[in-house]
Amino acid sequence: MMPNAADSFPKVANGLSHAMIRSIFLVILLATSVAVTRAAEPPNVVLVAIDDLNDWVGCLGGHPQVQTPQIDKLAARGVNFTNAHCQAPICNPSRISMLLGKLPSTTGHYFLAPGFRDVDVTRDAVTMFQHFRAGGYRAESMGKVFHGPSDAASFDHVQRSRGYRRPPGKTEKLRYRVPGSHPAWDWGQIDAADEDQRDYHTAAWAAKRIPELAKRDEPFFLAIGFHLPHVPIYATKKWFDKYPLQTLVMPPAPRGDLDDVPEIAVQLSLNPTAPRYEWMKDSGEDKHAVQAYLASISFVDHLVGMVTDSIAAAGLDENTIVVLFSDHGFHLGEKKKWAKRSLWQRTTRVPLIVAGPGIVGGAVCDAPVGLIDVYPTLAERCRLPVPEGLDGHSLSGLLNELQNDAASAWNHPAICTFGPGNHSIHSRDYHYIRYRDGSEELYDHRRDSEEHNNLAGDPTLAAIIAEHRKWVPAHDAPLVPGSRGSDSPLYGEAEGLQQAMKRGK
Repeated sequence: MMPNAADSFPKVANGLSHAMIRSIFLVILLATSVAVTRAAEPPNVVLVAIDDLNDWVGCLGGHPQVQTPQIDKLAARGVNFTNAHCQAPICNPSRISMLLGKLPSTTGHYFLAPGFRDVDVTRDAVTMFQHFRAGGYRAESMGKVFHGPSDAASFDHVQRSRGYRRPPGKTEKLRYRVPGSHPAWDWGQIDAADEDQRDYHTAAWAAKRIPELAKRDEPFFLAIGFHLPHVPIYATKKWFDKYPLQTLVMPPAPRGDLDDVPEIAVQLSLNPTAPRYEWMKDSGEDKHAVQAYLASISFVDHLVGMVTDSIAAAGLDENTIVVLFSDHGFHLGEKKKWAKRSLWQRTTRVPLIVAGPGIVGGAVCDAPVGLIDVYPTLAERCRLPVPEGLDGHSLSGLLNELQNDAASAWNHPAICTFGPGNHSIHSRDYHYIRYRDGSEELYDHRRDSEEHNNLAGDPTLAAIIAEHRKWVPAHDAPLVPGSRGSDSPLYGEAEGLQQAMKRGK
């Protein structure tokens, strides 16, 4: 008979009794058994969407004063993708692209409307959440995950949103009171409790729901979405106090920054609902809006911490993948522009952090990746089949200990599209933009991370430009029926634009 492993220990070793050694051995054995069991279980997924957040995050270095300790903490235990980009520079098509795994040039969804269930081409499309449900996951959601109403087919349960964006009874705007301006465009400090705000309710519900879901027999996929820092950009005094107005660092907006870009770039990015750059500068409201944006980011960061703390408290860190992202970036005066709706990096670059079991901690990856890559990545990490026909690529190789080798071998660009024929192509070092009239922009991010110097006319870079042209989608799906919400004169919305231009002068 083979001797019992614990019995083979000496009776006394370093002052430990036989019984103590046996107990230690059994604890180690039990811990190993639990670890093996957890490794065999499909991991849970928590997806955190943040609306309109650009790269003003501590771990991305987008703004020197931003304070995001909770997001930075998440990045410290996962992979921080520093060259991640959305596939469309506005909410609806960006989220459709990510959650269907299809480029806008594939589906024809380019603008704020219609929803993907409203047109034949995508009416029966299977979302990432549906795919996980079919694979045995329970999917639940709260907050802004899809643009507009949540997709009922995607979730087993959708928690109804509570709380407010603008305090109850407050109908007047705080700061942007230009007659005829869009009702959502406003910013400022509100006199209210954080706990009453809609985004707080979303975080609180998620924090409570996570340990409840952990008790169920099936793995879970929990998707939550925060509205801030999307307009109206409101936060309480606690968060405003972190960014004193008198010491605020404003983003760079050099004079003549648009002189070397094609006219179509200016026309495409004009937005009638957003305030004019000149008005913001002359009125001094640009500083107040930047302060509000930073304050709301720190508030949302706090909410992210509520969710990640709940995961840790439930003992789920080792069996839960956390993905944090933003649907697109946001201009705050850069390129003489406010809001999104451009193909410049301020709009395309987004936070993307992935943490969880088997994922290397504290890694920084500068490979060009897209939100469209999240769907195949999660399917692979959760041991589900990766659906055929997805336009994205799995990031799994970039998440493990061999990520440096995988990053070196990564040969995919990050593509962002705003209307048929207008494409942004990010490689590791360059950003190339091609518009539908053939106009081009090229920026060398090794020397010009703020994109002030368009190099498209430099003959010495002809080979670089030619290489990036190869990545432009060969086919542009036509606009789906009912497309609207480009807010650009290039797509028949010039009347509103002219009215907005008059307001701004």
